[in-house]
Amino acid sequence: MAKKPSDLQIAPPTCGELITVLSIDGGGIRGIIPATILEFFESQLQELDGEDARLADYFDVIAGTSTGGLVTAMLTAPDDNNRPLFAAKDIKPFYLENCPKIFPQDRGLFGTITKKIKTVTGPKYDGNYLHSIIKEKLGERRLNQTLTAVVIPTFDIKKLQPTIFSSFEVSEDPTMNALLSDICIGTSAAPTYLPTYYFKNEDKDGNVREFNLTDGGVAANNPALIAIGEITKHVSKKNSDISPIKPIDYGRLLLISIGTGAAKVEQKYNANVAAKWGALGWIFNDGSTPLVDVFSQASGDMVDLHLGIVFQSLHPEENYLRIQDDGLTGTVSSVDIATQENLNNIVMAGEDLLNKPVSRMNLETGFTEPVKNGVTNAEALKK
Repeated sequence: MAKKPSDLQIAPPTCGELITVLSIDGGGIRGIIPATILEFFESQLQELDGEDARLADYFDVIAGTSTGGLVTAMLTAPDDNNRPLFAAKDIKPFYLENCPKIFPQDRGLFGTITKKIKTVTGPKYDGNYLHSIIKEKLGERRLNQTLTAVVIPTFDIKKLQPTIFSSFEVSEDPTMNALLSDICIGTSAAPTYLPTYYFKNEDKDGNVREFNLTDGGVAANNPALIAIGEITKHVSKKNSDISPIKPIDYGRLLLISIGTGAAKVEQKYNANVAAKWGALGWIFNDGSTPLVDVFSQASGDMVDLHLGIVFQSLHPEENYLRIQDDGLTGTVSSVDIATQENLNNIVMAGEDLLNKPVSRMNLETGFTEPVKNGVTNAEALKK
């Protein structure tokens, strides 16, 4: 079992010449889906290397956006014994316990009216509980303390550009060495759902940097390409522990990318209806947020499409595994309907996804389609 250093440099590859990457999409309460997948995956590793094995031991880089950023921090933040603060099996119970408090549900006709008013006048949720529970769990741990390299995208609303919190950049820019709690709150600040997040960070020399952050999904809801970009920049430097990698040298990458599901099959929007929407219609429509759905789904699919083509054309196709479900329906596809019934249904969606065949994005149809070998996601993870 590979052992990770706590310094700022990426460790020598865990699988010989392969550089291993785990990427986790954004998706609100649907973070339960990758949590379920990762619990299974870690259990398989524990069968090989013992019950103390953790995902951070096997991946050179773990990347996550929004809810995926929180999962990333939970998997890589150190405890008092310099081991991961959370095992993968702890993440699903965390979501089931805390999501109803993060996204409290208004009930009845009055609740529906109140929700619409909130959507127009401000964020649907105040974020207070989310902020407090993240700060409680992650404490004073900072980016440079993670047990393996992490990459967490956010978007700075003041600068109108992405801000990428990366273990690789901290040594060059210490002002980026923020608290993991601040990073997670920032990357999770989904527009219309949660308030944008301001904080400032000071390095030991007194240099101060300010951050005005909204959801990382604005920049990259699927952070896999961002992670690869950070790796490529890092290992091209002379002081890297890894021999130089060419920008298209994907054959040295082993990438597992886990989505949070989508409602494509349901096709809940169409042009005739959307043609009548004004600003409010794009922001709020029958309990969902079309504008957020559109930009998050589009960016995620384009990343998957690009990676699928690149890995296939360069012949290490088996080095890329994308686990995603385009068939979510009803409230299971929501990011914030945190009733106990719906949360349990999302757990079942994650369990069902393990038994579905490995799929690839087909841009012509707009859906993921099973690959020819018929291997399930669970079987692929075991390999």
